[in-house]
Amino acid sequence: MIEAMPYMQSLLTNGKATAYHAKAAPPTVTMPRLKAMVSGAIGGFLDVALNFNTQAFLDDNLLDQFYRIGWKLVMLGDETWIKLFPKLFTRQDGVSSFYVKDTVGVDLNVSRHLDVELAAEDWDFLILHYLGLDHVGHIGGRQSILMAPKLKEMDEVIKMIHVRNILYQGNATSRTLLVVVSDHGMTDGGNHGGSSYEETDSLLLFIGLGSKGSNYSPYAHKAFQVDIAPTLALLFGVPIPKNNIGVMLPKMLDSLTDEQKLRALELNAWQLLRLLQAHLPGLLCGDLRCGGDGQSLQINGSTGRIKEKFCHLFSKATAAHNMWQLRQGSSFTSNTDDLRIAVESYYDFLRSASEWLSRRATDKPINLLLSGIAIMLISCFLLLILLFFLLREVYFTQTESCSQLKESRRSCHIDEIFVFIGIIIHVLSFTSSSMVEEEQYTWHFLTSTLHLLFLFSAIQLLFKRQASKRREEELTPHQSCISVASSIPMINNENYKISSVLVVLFCARVLRGWHQGGVNWVHLPDVSKLLVQAGSFIIKVLHIISLLIVMMPSLFALSIVRLKRGFVFLVSLSHFVSGFLVLLHIIENQSDNMVPINQSAASIAQIFYINIGSTVMLTVLASPWVVPIPCQETHMMTQTSLNCHSTNMRSDSLLLGFQDCTYMIGTTYVASWCLLQLLLQQPINAIPVLLIFLQLLACMIYFSIDGSHHKQCVEVASIYFLGMAGHFGLGNSNSLATIDVAGAFIGISSYSTVLSGILMFMITYASPMLSFLSMVMYISMKNTRYFSLPNKSKWSCMLEMKLAFPCLLPLVLNSVVLTAFTIILLLMRNHLFVWSVFSPKYLYICAATVCVYIGVFIIATTGFYTSIVLSFRTKRLKPEVHNFLFKFQ
Repeated sequence: MIEAMPYMQSLLTNGKATAYHAKAAPPTVTMPRLKAMVSGAIGGFLDVALNFNTQAFLDDNLLDQFYRIGWKLVMLGDETWIKLFPKLFTRQDGVSSFYVKDTVGVDLNVSRHLDVELAAEDWDFLILHYLGLDHVGHIGGRQSILMAPKLKEMDEVIKMIHVRNILYQGNATSRTLLVVVSDHGMTDGGNHGGSSYEETDSLLLFIGLGSKGSNYSPYAHKAFQVDIAPTLALLFGVPIPKNNIGVMLPKMLDSLTDEQKLRALELNAWQLLRLLQAHLPGLLCGDLRCGGDGQSLQINGSTGRIKEKFCHLFSKATAAHNMWQLRQGSSFTSNTDDLRIAVESYYDFLRSASEWLSRRATDKPINLLLSGIAIMLISCFLLLILLFFLLREVYFTQTESCSQLKESRRSCHIDEIFVFIGIIIHVLSFTSSSMVEEEQYTWHFLTSTLHLLFLFSAIQLLFKRQASKRREEELTPHQSCISVASSIPMINNENYKISSVLVVLFCARVLRGWHQGGVNWVHLPDVSKLLVQAGSFIIKVLHIISLLIVMMPSLFALSIVRLKRGFVFLVSLSHFVSGFLVLLHIIENQSDNMVPINQSAASIAQIFYINIGSTVMLTVLASPWVVPIPCQETHMMTQTSLNCHSTNMRSDSLLLGFQDCTYMIGTTYVASWCLLQLLLQQPINAIPVLLIFLQLLACMIYFSIDGSHHKQCVEVASIYFLGMAGHFGLGNSNSLATIDVAGAFIGISSYSTVLSGILMFMITYASPMLSFLSMVMYISMKNTRYFSLPNKSKWSCMLEMKLAFPCLLPLVLNSVVLTAFTIILLLMRNHLFVWSVFSPKYLYICAATVCVYIGVFIIATTGFYTSIVLSFRTKRLKPEVHNFLFKFQ
C-alpha cells in the first residue's frame, strides 16, 4: 500500500523525513495508545473497557506540560482527545471514533478546517486525528477497495501541511515539526486490540527536523510507542512526564548539538532513575562504587543485584558524560570517541531501565489480590457444595425407589467421568500460553468426544434391544406378537437418537473447519476464506439459505404448541415478519460489503429490533395466561376419585401447562436470537449460526426421546459445551482483535456507548447465550417420569428438578474456570505473555461470567414466573371444579 502515498515516500527517499516502526503495547485500542503516546506509560487491559467510556486523564502528560508553559492547543478529529483532556484546547471539533460505518464524514470534518488552521498563527500545537483508515479496516479489512483511496487522501493531507510549512523551515524561531503517527495497526480482517505483529506495528514519522539520512530502508528504524513522549518533551524543552518509561529516539538527536544531545540523555536518565527509585526503595547510586563491567548482572535477578546493575550502568554513563565535558575545552584532543561512548553508555542504562519498568507495570498489591482470590474460592466452594447436595437429593436418594434410574446411573457412568475429567483438563490447559491462544481445540475436543460417547451409548442400546427382539421372537406366537409390537417403538427411538447425535457431530466438524481460529494457525486456509474469494454473491446466497432454514423449523415448532391458536398465530406471524425484515436487510445492506452507511438498512434494523423485542416480551408475559390447564378431566371423576387423585391431578395439570409454556417461550427465545444473529453477525457467519441452531435442536430431540437415561447434569453440560464450541466456531478467539466492532452499529443512526456495547456483547457471545436460551426449551422437553417423587410435593419437586441443573451447573462450571484462571494469572503475572495472552483471556472470562449470569437469570425468571402464574390460575379454577362435582352428585 506504500505506493498509495507517493509524497510521503518521496520525503523518506530524499532524507527529508525519519520513519520508525513504533511498536504499540497491547491492548491495541485507541484510548490506551493515546495515553502511552502523551505520558510514556503503559496502560492496563482495563483500558479496553474504559475505551468505550473515556474519562479525563489525570496523570502527568505532554499536553498538560505544553498547556502550563502557555501553549495554545487545537484538536480536530477523534473526540477521545477531548474526553481525555477537557478544557485544554483553545479550539476543538470532535467526532465519534466508534461509529465505524462512517468512513467519509469523520475525515471531512477534520479536513474542512485545515485551510483556516494552517493560516492561523494563534496555536502552538495542532492535533489532527483522522479516523477514516481505521473505519475502512473495520468494514472491509486491510485489502478493502477503499484502503488505497483513503491512504491517498492522507498523503494529500501530509503534502498540504508540509508544503505550507516549508517556507518557515529557514527561520530558527518558527520551525515546525510534523509528526505522523498511527495509534495501532490492524489484522488482515481489519480488527485490532490484540498483540500480533500486524496490530502492534504502527507508523511514526518525523518531518521537519532537517534529517539528512539517505538509503531509506523500511526496516531500518524501530522504536516503542512510549518513546514518543520523552522525545517530544526533550525536543521542545518541557519536563518529561514523571511516569514515562520511554527512551529518547536516537535519530532525533541528530538535530541537536553535542552538548544538547548529552543533556537530553542525562534528563531522560535522571527521570527513569527517579522512577526506578520509586519501585526499588534504597536505590542510591551515589553510595555504590562502580566496580566490574556489570554485564554479568541480569535484570531478572534478585533485588540487590538489580540495584547494583542499574547503579553501575548509570554511574558509567555519568562518568563518560563527565569525561566528555572535561575534554571538551581541549583543542588538542578530539572528543568524538568520548561523545560516542557517553551516548552509548546512556542508552545502555535507558534501555535496561525501560525494559525492566515495562515488565514491572504488571505488578499489583499481592495482599489485595490474595484477598480477592480467597473470596472467589469461597464462592466456588459453596457452589460445589450446592451441586453435591443437589446430586445426592435427586439421584442418590431416589436410586432405591426407581429401578430405571439405577440403570441410568450405570449406563451413563462414563459420560459423567468424561465431563469431570474434561473440565479438569480445560482448567489445567490454562497454565500454557499456547493452549490459551488455541483454546478452541479444547472445546471442539470436549464437545465432539462427549457426543461420540452419546453415539456409542445409543448404538449399544440399539444392539441390546435388537438382541432382545430376536429372543422374544422365539417365544410362543401369541407372546411373540405382543412383545415384537411393543419393542418396535423403542428401536425407532434409538434410530432417532443416533441420527440426532450424527447431526451434532457433522455440524461440529463443519464448524471446526469454518474459521481457523486462535493465533498460530489463523493464516491457514479455511472455509470462510474460500467463500470470501468466491465473491459476495455466494455469501449472500448462503446467508439467505441460512435464514430460510432457521425460519422453517422455528415456525413448525410454534405450530404444534398446545396454546390458543390465535395467540400462536400472532407469535408465528411476528416471527415471519422478523425473518422478512432480516431478508430485506440482507438485500439492502449487503449488495456491497464496502458501503459504509445505508440509512434504509438502518431503518429496517431498527424496525426489526422493535418487532423482535415486542414478540419476545409478549410471549413471555402472556403464554402462562393463555395456556389451557387440563382441569376439565375432573368433571368426569367422582367424589371418591377426586379425594384419591386430586393432588396428583393438580400436579400433572401444572406440569403439562408448564411444559407447554416453557416450550413456547423457549422456541421464541431460540428463534428470535438466531434471527438477531443473522442480522448482526458478519455475512460469512450465517452458516455457522445455522449449524449451532441445528446442533441444539438435535440435542433437544435426543434428550427428549423416551429411553434417554443420561443424568440431567451431563445433558446440561453437553449443551454448555456446544455453546462454548460454537463461540469459537463463529471466529472468536482469546484475542481482542476478533471482536466484531462493525456489527455493533447495525441499526444505530448515531453513536451510543450503551447500545453499541450491548450489540457488541450480543455478537461476541452469540453462541453461549443461545445455549442458555435453548435450555428453556430443554426443560420443557425433558421427560422426568423416571423420578420417584412424594405426592404431597410433586409439583415443587418437579419444578426443582427441571430448573436446578440448568441454573446451577453453568454457575459452577463458570466459577471453577474463573477462580482457576485468576489464580493462574496471579502466578503468571511476570510471564512474558502476561499482556498479550493471559490478560485478554481474563477479560473474556469476566465477560463470559456476565453472559452466564444473564443466561441463568433468564432461565430462572422464565421458570418461576411461569410456575407462579400457572399455580395462581389453578387455585382459581379449583373451587369451580368442587362446585361442579357437588351439583353432579
